[in-house]
Amino acid sequence: MTKPFASSADTAAKKETLEILADGVYALTAEGDPNVGAFEGEDFIVAIEARATPAAARDWLVQLREHTQKPVKYLILTHYHAVRVLGASAFDAEHIITSETTRKLIEERGQQDWDSEYGRMPRLFKEPEGIPGLTWPTQTFDTHFEIELGGNRGKLDLRFEGRGHTAGDIIVWHDKTKTMFAGDLVEAEAALYTGDAFHMEWASKTLDNLKKYRAEFIVGGRGAVAKGTVATDAAIEQTREFLRGMIDNVGAVHKRGGTLKEAFEATHKALAPKFGRWPIFEHCLPFDVQRLWDEFDGIDWPRIWTAERDRQVWAQLQG
Repeated sequence: MTKPFASSADTAAKKETLEILADGVYALTAEGDPNVGAFEGEDFIVAIEARATPAAARDWLVQLREHTQKPVKYLILTHYHAVRVLGASAFDAEHIITSETTRKLIEERGQQDWDSEYGRMPRLFKEPEGIPGLTWPTQTFDTHFEIELGGNRGKLDLRFEGRGHTAGDIIVWHDKTKTMFAGDLVEAEAALYTGDAFHMEWASKTLDNLKKYRAEFIVGGRGAVAKGTVATDAAIEQTREFLRGMIDNVGAVHKRGGTLKEAFEATHKALAPKFGRWPIFEHCLPFDVQRLWDEFDGIDWPRIWTAERDRQVWAQLQG
């Protein structure tokens, strides 16, 4: 029997938890749903990620407004995926900032990604009719961008540390509190989505670069906030372990001339005992294995996911 497609059967609401990690540093987690956050500047807010729709973003802003009424001046989007960006209009931000590569990805595949993710994760798209269109950045950068928060609040460093979850992921680093918003480059006990990833780079130099920060707090793309360097190291290393498990198992089947289906089954068998209980594991793995298989075939730039291709790969691997 074919399993329900992606997260289409995931209809239960998740409990949201708003944490104040330090003065003016906010993180909202939701039991494996996409995380968001914010930093208070002296007289403005820097918001991190936008959720899938304006309505969903407004729910987050209602909680943030219980603590601060400062206007949102900057909205930072760590990468291009629809569930992270399509709610941007709710913030009325003066500046929407992404990497330049993310802007190019929006141009290349933003609409297809919107259609794909809406089909995969319909619960996250609260009042989808309210989305005004694709989200476009007002400002981009290649490797580094700084935002001065004012007063004694320090600054935010936006950095590209290597290809990983996508070609254009950035992190947000607040040195004053040693807080990192890592986007989907790091997950804390949530499965990795790697359908647009660069597995070998991510598992090696990109994660190595993140680990060098010695963060006291890491807010990953999904899962709980990692607190303390022991926990932040563990979050990075469990992300690496997931990637290495995929690389080893898919690579072995590919090397011996096996099939994509065999690679999926071997990877599922190897990862499920530890990672199978994590949110969206069953959802992600077929798309993950297909992308990694493409990399072993020599396809460097990820193929575009469409709603039709999603269903074909799902039927082939989860059927």
